[in-house]
Formats: sequence, structure tokens, C-alpha cells
Amino acid sequence: MSLAHTAAEYMLSDALLPDRRGPRLKGLHLELPIDRIIKFVTVGFPLLLMSLAFAQEFSAGSRISCFSPSNFTIRQAGYVDSSCWDSLVHHEWDAVGNYKTKSLWAHKVLPYSLLALAVIMYLPTLLWNYVAAPSLSSDLLFIISELDKSYNRSIRLVQHMLKIRQKSADPDIFWDELEKARKERYFEFPLLERYLACKQRSHILVATYLLRNSLLLLFISATCLYLGYFHLNIFFQEEFSCSIKMGLLREENDVPDLITCRLTSLSIFQLISFSSAAVYLILVPVIMYNLTRLCQWDKRLLSVYEMLPAFDLLSRKMLGCPINDLNVILLFLHANISELISFSWLSVLCILKDTTTQKHHIDTVVDFMTLLAGLEPSKPKHLTSKAYDDHP
Repeated sequence: MSLAHTAAEYMLSDALLPDRRGPRLKGLHLELPIDRIIKFVTVGFPLLLMSLAFAQEFSAGSRISCFSPSNFTIRQAGYVDSSCWDSLVHHEWDAVGNYKTKSLWAHKVLPYSLLALAVIMYLPTLLWNYVAAPSLSSDLLFIISELDKSYNRSIRLVQHMLKIRQKSADPDIFWDELEKARKERYFEFPLLERYLACKQRSHILVATYLLRNSLLLLFISATCLYLGYFHLNIFFQEEFSCSIKMGLLREENDVPDLITCRLTSLSIFQLISFSSAAVYLILVPVIMYNLTRLCQWDKRLLSVYEMLPAFDLLSRKMLGCPINDLNVILLFLHANISELISFSWLSVLCILKDTTTQKHHIDTVVDFMTLLAGLEPSKPKHLTSKAYDDHP
């Protein structure tokens, strides 16, 4: 019998999780994987296009080529190029003979607008990092620690029950005490459950998360409007008519009224405009899907931790409207599942529990581990019948 008890003690000792003290959880993820992808695309893609625009400018030189009159000197031709690039205004006569001008300034500010776009797209992430990330980090540290501790408490409780059973001379006394403890709910550790229930009534994290994604949708909409209004208007215009009759040249008769110029970087402008619009439009359904996840509970982790004695949020139906901080925390707990050492143990116990439910009444990890340690999860039938015979 002592050999069986020793084997049970070794089994329970191996089931205990290592005590993680000191610096821990340095790799805690405070952004969901899909949020990181959205951030890298919305911020990194404009920076990539900006480097492409600057590389084209440095390699090809001037982004404009004007056809100056043949009697102009080299210095005069250079002045025409610089003057037309500075103004970048298209002069034309419409069908009814009205004089019109159209600004092409979007070509000039293209690299800087991409830089401004990257900065603007980073603002939602900055908001999340400063407003929500500190409190989320403390919540995750506490909950992960308590989940692992609750699992360890359950294992230590079974170890203690095994020692008491070994020292107990009368098995009836042990089982009576055990049933009394279960009836009085002494096996529960309600701190974690009450903390999570409290998070159901908090809405700071979920409001910040909704604001972050709403700002992204707003900035993407503004970007598409900018591309559609300013870029689409000049998307196919490769040549424009430039006027240099201004200042000292206003009264010069040998200077033509309009000079034809050509935009040498129109293909880069078209590529950047089209790719920016396409990428950001693709991100819209991704962000919408990200928001819809807040409208339903992520019960994958809760269902596994129902094995803990004090963790019955699902069985008590305490989960109401999912738009609260608890649902956000559950999403981030699932993203940091590698930090939850107890999750893998409880997942295995959940699978094994389903194969033994026909033979034994198993609700918690305490019940299952007592069964593995050689104790029945409830009072054996022969002791129950014996007690009935003694006290008819």
C-alpha cells in the first residue's frame, strides 16, 4: 500500500507547476496578432512607398521636363524647369473659351504626404499603448498568475487529502469530512472568479479598443477620399501647360504664354496611388472583422478553466453582454496562451475527463486528481451502505 501512496505522491508532485518568481512574462503580448498585422501594414506600407518615391527622385533627378523654345539658353531652360516645378499649375482653355487653371501640387508633396499618412496611422496604436496597455498588462499578469496558482492549489489540496487519508484510522471520518468540505464549498478559491466578474462591469479597455479601430476606419476613409479627390483628378495627366510670364518676364514679348511640360514620374505616382487605395480598402473588412469579435464571447479558454474549483463563469451563466473588458482580456489571454502553463495540463484533463464521466462524477481538477491518486471523488458505495446498516 505504501508503494501505491508513494507513486501517487510522485504523480501529484510532477503535476505541480514550477514557481515562477522574479522577472517573468517579459514576452507578454499587449497587441493581438491581427492588430499587429494591421499596424505593420497601415504604418509600414506608406513608409515603403515613400522610400520608393524618394529613390525615384534621387535616381532620375528632376521629376519634370519642360520643352523650352529653341532660342532659350541652357540657363533659361533651367529656369523654366524650376519655375514650372515650383508653381505646378496647368493652364488651359475649356471648350467654351474660358481660361482655367488646375493645380498639380499632389505630385510635389507625394513623399511628404506618405510620411504624414504613416504618422497618422500610428496614432491609434499610440493611443492604445498609453491608455490601455498599462492596465491590460497588470490585468494579464495578475490573471495568468492566479490561474496557475489556482491550479497548483488544487494539486496541493489533493496532496493534503491523500496525507489525511493515509493518517486516518477510520475511513468513515475522512469521507464525512470530505463531504462536509464539499458541501460548505471549502475547496473554492473565489478571488479570481470575482475579479473576472468585476471586469464584466468595466468598459475602459473595450472602449479604447473600439476607439482604436474606429480611428483606423476614419483615417482609411480620409485617405481614400484624399486619393480619390486629389490623385484621381490628375491620375492620367502626363503633360501640362505652364506659364512663366510673371514678374520681370511679364512684359517680355519673346517669352511664349504657355510652355508644355511633362511629368517624368507619372508612373510612380500612379503605382503609389493605386496600391495605397487597394491596400487600405482590403484592410477595411479585416478591421470590421476585428470589431465583430467583441460581439461574441471567446469561451475557448473559459471552458478549459472550468476545471478549477472556483471558476464557473460559464456554468453559472454569469456571461452577459460581451462588450466589456472581460471579453477583451479573454482575447489577450488566448493570444498569450504560451504564458499559461496550466492551460496545457487542464486541456489534457478535460479530454481525459470526458472519457470517465460515465463511471465517476467529476466536476473539477480536484475530483480528477483524487481519482488518479487512488481516491474516489465521492464516498465509496460500500462505506455508504455500511453507514446505512449501522444507522438504519
